Formats: sequence, structure tokens, C-alpha cells
Amino acid sequence: MVTAGRSAGWDARRYVQAAALVAAVGTVWCVAYLRTGVTTEAIAYIFVPVGGAIATASLYQLTRGNPAAGRFWRGVLLAIGSITVGYAWLAVDMFAHLDEVRTRDMPLPAAACAAAGFLIAIWSLARVPVVAAGGVERWRMVLDRMITFLGCAAVLWYLGLAPMLSAREPLSRQATVLVGLGFLVAVGAATKVSYIAGGPVDRVAIRFIAAAGGVPAAVVSVLSVQFGLVASVPAQAIVMPLAPVFITLGVAAQVRADRGLRLPPARVGALLPYLAMLLVDVPLIAVAFGAPLRWPARVVLVTAVVVTALVMVRQYLANRENARLLRNSRVQEERLQYEVSHDGLTGLGNRALFRERLTTVLATGRPVSVLLIDLDDFKAVNDLLGHGVGDRLLVSAAQLLEAEAGNWGLPVRVGGDEFAVMLTGAGVDAEAVAERLLTALSQPISEHRLLVQASIGIATAGPGSTVDSILRNADLAMYAAKQRGKAGFVRYVDGMGEPVLAHMQVGGELRRALDNDEFRVVYQPIVRLDDNRLAGVEALVRWHHPARGVVGPGEFIPAAERTGLIVPLGRFVLRETCRQAAAWLAEFGPDALKETALNVSARQLHDPDFVADVAAALADSGLPCERLVLEVTESAVLRGQQVSRTLYELDRMGVRLALDDFGTGESSLSLLRAFPAAIVKLDKSFVDGIEIDDGQPAAADARQAVARAVLQLAHALGLDTVAEGIESAEQVAALRELGYTLGQGFHLAEPMTADGVSRRLASEREGAAAPVPVAAGLQVVDDRALKDGAAG
Repeated sequence: MVTAGRSAGWDARRYVQAAALVAAVGTVWCVAYLRTGVTTEAIAYIFVPVGGAIATASLYQLTRGNPAAGRFWRGVLLAIGSITVGYAWLAVDMFAHLDEVRTRDMPLPAAACAAAGFLIAIWSLARVPVVAAGGVERWRMVLDRMITFLGCAAVLWYLGLAPMLSAREPLSRQATVLVGLGFLVAVGAATKVSYIAGGPVDRVAIRFIAAAGGVPAAVVSVLSVQFGLVASVPAQAIVMPLAPVFITLGVAAQVRADRGLRLPPARVGALLPYLAMLLVDVPLIAVAFGAPLRWPARVVLVTAVVVTALVMVRQYLANRENARLLRNSRVQEERLQYEVSHDGLTGLGNRALFRERLTTVLATGRPVSVLLIDLDDFKAVNDLLGHGVGDRLLVSAAQLLEAEAGNWGLPVRVGGDEFAVMLTGAGVDAEAVAERLLTALSQPISEHRLLVQASIGIATAGPGSTVDSILRNADLAMYAAKQRGKAGFVRYVDGMGEPVLAHMQVGGELRRALDNDEFRVVYQPIVRLDDNRLAGVEALVRWHHPARGVVGPGEFIPAAERTGLIVPLGRFVLRETCRQAAAWLAEFGPDALKETALNVSARQLHDPDFVADVAAALADSGLPCERLVLEVTESAVLRGQQVSRTLYELDRMGVRLALDDFGTGESSLSLLRAFPAAIVKLDKSFVDGIEIDDGQPAAADARQAVARAVLQLAHALGLDTVAEGIESAEQVAALRELGYTLGQGFHLAEPMTADGVSRRLASEREGAAAPVPVAAGLQVVDDRALKDGAAG
């Protein structure tokens, strides 16, 4: 394609040069003839058909290499060919009648061929596609083109054709018609080029077509009016050969555009109607300054009236379109403002609208309260039922908020599953609204009939309150409501944020502590109750804070759970426990320590990488799977299918699972059937008071009933049992009498370092059974606090 374009470009330039040469030769001959009178006047008629033949050849080559724009250029080719035939006929006729050259009219067949060529050119121009438009825009474009066409045509009529008709020596009717058709080609092309949509036909090329029709026609009309029949020689030899030059220039411009060198369009289409109005006023100004009001001027006057009427119609359509655009703009602006200030899912206002309205109310000094509502456990709905169900639940909750907020409240969706209500007015009771909301949420909502609860924080504006302070206070109160068990509301009071801030600061320090290796693992022995020898250990974690000393798990495990840092912390405890257990196994043999246990939280069990972490820790340490025990609370087991799948995968690996704090949940007996437990740990609450002997056998049996039932149930299911929280020798005796063989607690052994466990194992290997004192500097923590989290 590039090669073809280049060859076509060279051919086009040669054609331009050839047409220009013909025009130049005609000019030289004409000057010589007018000066000397040598040769015959008929020679003047040769240059137009010769130039036309060159233009026709260039058009033919263009249509062969440009199929996209071929329809237009084939029409131009046919037009120029027909015009060339007409003027060639005229030249032959003039040579056949040399004595009548100056006075002889153009033969009718020749004029018909030329006229047909002009009409074909006009038809080809009309078929060039313009800017795609519809509706009012399409009619506006039609009016613009009509105004432009009539305005330009009126001027050409008044200044060109009309003077030719009234000249002293007028041209023949055939010549006058051809000049008029040339004007029409020029006006049509000039009008058309301003509305081309940038398709295959080049704008510059069409401008040259306009020049090919308009320039020769205008000059011929002036010459004929000024000089009469004598002007036919320069018209035929100099002026009219310019048309083929313009045609070849148009071909060259089209070739240039096909090669990707198209010039950017000039935006003059919008100015053409105004220019046409100015042009149509030119004849009127001439009449106003004394020009005779003859029939050519009257034609212009009628045209001016038509143009004015068209301009009025166009202006009416433009005003209507502008009004429609303004309406659409306002509607779009309102829609954008609504979308910016409202939630797309629920239709409630969003955080931006809430802050704006709250700022306005605070500026007026009116009383205002804010309710911050967070749906409890909404994540479980998305996880278990899907986000579609969760979205419909949010929509139902939003509708409920709108109904309960009433005329005094502005409900908004702050984000996620969090909503807020702004209550204004002195008589509005924020706590009553919160009560109504909780009551409404106590019933199933949405099409899926789901029961959802909410925690609500209430904050009231005080002196000097800002938007941020009110929202912060409401958030603290909502957090306190969640801490108190959810499904309730709490009003903010001064000082409420201090423990929350301290809790958040602990969470921020945890990341640093993990990076700085400030955590240590200690081990609480699990001993046989008959001889006080080690049967296993339970791994516990301590935080060796650089400023506060040893920090117990009760202070940092909740923060680790909340921030998600329980996962990397639990991974550290897991790997350290497996490493240490493998070291004890290698040092003391398989009979010294049967198992090593550690607590696992629900957050860890939800982690999709947890099973892989356990497998990696066992593989890296070389610890056999059956010697690792993972302790899980009943509440963690009931956290859904993901937790259940994780537990069964661990059981298939050979890792033993212990059900911790057994007996404190609501589904303990059913859990023993559904949960792949190997060990049941009796909670400390059932060990407390088991040793009391008040002389009332019935009361003693009642205190021991749960411990006895758990043991019997475990034996029936083939499970091992461990009694937790043993604090006295009397409790040991009572448990042994019931049949318990393993236990742990401060009376039996306090948590100790790995070195302490090693010393005790070494002592037992030598035959001593006395417990080793706790390591120096190690903080003693109540065993119940150690069950609060995974690493605890």
C-alpha cells in the first residue's frame, strides 16, 4: 500500500505539472495572438479539452487506487470526461467554421455534454456523506446548508450571471448556462466541505473541485461583461484551462490524504450561515446606495427574505435545542449531586451528606444526637450466604432505619454494614429511637427472613463539639456496646475512650513486638495424678515488654485477635513449640513426654493457610504428628464450615485435637459426636469445690456430678480426659477417686521455661518426682486467663 501510494503521488504531481503546462502554453499563445494576430482564433479552443484530457487521466488513475473514495471520484471522472468531450466537440466545430469563430455559438450537442458533466459533478458532491446527525441537529444542519447555499448563490447571481444577461454583447445561452452550472458546482462544493464528517473524501480535494467550477466561471462572467465577445479568446485560452489544473490539484490532495498526510479540519461550518447572511446583504446595500432596482435585484430581495425566514427557523430550533440541553444539564447535575451524596445500594445518604448536614446543624446551635449502628456478625452472612443475600439484607436494614428514624432523623449508610442516624430537635429521645431500632431488628428482615442484631453508639453534641468529635464519640460508644455483648446500645460518657485507646495502643505495639522478637513461650506441665510425673505440657506465650516487663496474655491476646496479629503470633508459638518438643523427644526419648499442646483461636482456624502452617512446622522440626495437640474451645468449633473443614484436615494428618473448657458451652454433648476430638479437658469451674466435704453426701455428689459425667462420657467415646485448674491436694484426691488420671494447675506445676521443663524431665529420669520451682523472673498468671486466646 505504501509503494502504491508513492507511485500514485508521483503520477498525481506529473498530471498537475502537465495541466499547468497546458494553461501556461495557452496563456503565452493568447498574449502572442492578441499582440500579433498570427494564427487563427480557433486555436484558443484547443487548450480546454487538452487540459480536460489530462485531468480525466489523473482521475482515472486515482479511482483505480482508492476504492474507499471511489464513488465520488468516479462521478467526478465521468463529469470531467463529459465536459471534456463537450469542449472537444466545440473545438472541432470551431476549426470547421474558421470564418465564424467569434460569432458562432456552442453546438447544442457539445453544450449538452458539458452541461451533463456539470450536473454529474453536482450529483457526486451531493452524495458525499456529511456529519452524522439526527433529530433537531439534522434539521439545523439542513437549514445551515440552505442558508449558505442561497446566500452564496444570490451574490453570484447578482454579481455574475445577471450582468452577463444584460451585457452589451451577451454570451450565448449555452455559455451562460454552463457558467451558471459552474457557479452551482462552486457553491455546492464550498457548502459541502464544511459538513464532511472526515470520511474517505478529503476536504482540501473538494475545495479544489469548488475552485475548478467557481474561479473560471467568475472570471469568464467578468470578462464577458467588460469586453463582450472579444473576451472569448482569453477565456478559452487562459481562464478555462485553470479548471483542469484545479482538478489535478484536487487529485494530488486526495492522494496525499490517502498516504496519511490529511490536514486537520478547520471549524468554519458554524460560521458559514452568518457569512451567507452578510453576502446576501451585499446586493441590498448596493441598492440602498443607488443601484437600480431591476429584476436581478428583486430576485436577490426575495432570496434575502427566504434566507431571513430560514435564519428565524434555525434560531427557533437552536433555542429549543439549547433549552433541552439546559434541562438535560440540570437533570444530569442533580443526578450527579444525588449520586455523590447518596449510597448506590440502599438509596440512603452517604458519609459526605451526613457530614455536610451535621456541620450545618452544629453551626445553627440546635441540639443534635448521632446514633452509629453496626450490624453484628454481618460478615458471616456474606461468607455463608453470599454477597447478594448480604446486599439485600443491607437494603432491608436501610428501609427499617428510614421507618424508625421518623421526620426528625436523617439515616445514612456510613460504609459496609455501618449506618448512622442524625437526630435533631429538643424533644427527640435518642435512646428511645435506639430501643425502637433494636426492637425492630429483633424480628427477621429481608426476603430471606434473616435475624440480624446491631450494636448502637449514641453521642450528643455539647459545647464546642465538632463533626469529627461527635462521630468519634459515637464510634467509641458503639465499640463499648460490642464489648458488652452486642445487640445493645451505649451512650457516650467522658473518659469512655481511654481504655479503648489503651487497647488500640497495645495493638499497635504488638506488630513491633513481633518484629523485635519480644515474645517467649513457656510451658505448663500436664501431670499424672497418681505419681506427679510429666505426661505432657501446654504451651503458653508471654510478652517480654522492654518497659513494662512480662505482660500476661490477658492484656494482649484480645488486641491480637482484633487486629488479626493473632495469626502470625500463633504461627510463632506453633513453630517454637514443635521445635522444642522435637528437642525434648531427641534428648529424653519417646516415653518422657507423650504430647505437647497449644491453644488455637477461631481466627487462626479461619486462616486458609493454617493447615499448611501446621504441616510445615511439623516437617521442619521433625516432630511426629501424634505428639502435637491443638486445643480448641467449644465457641471456636461452632464458627462455621471453614473451621470444621480445617479441624477434620488436621485430624486426618494425625494431629490430636483437644476440646478445651469442656462443659461450659451449650452444645458440649453434640460436639463430642461432630468434632474429631481425642482429648476432653474438664473446665476449672467444675473442679472448684469438688473437694469440699460438708458432711452432706447429696451435696457432695451434686458438686461432683458434672466431673463424673464428663469422665464417663469420655470413656464411652474412647477419649482421654484432663482436669484443669487444680489448686489443692484435696482436689487431686477427689479427682483421683472419680477416676481422673491427668491434670494441670498451679498446685501441680506452675508455667515454666523450656529449661525448667528440661530440668524436671531430667529429674524424673533420675527417679525424682518433685516439681521444679518456677523460673526466676517468670510472672505467674491464673490458668483461666491463659485460655483467652490462641497463643495464651
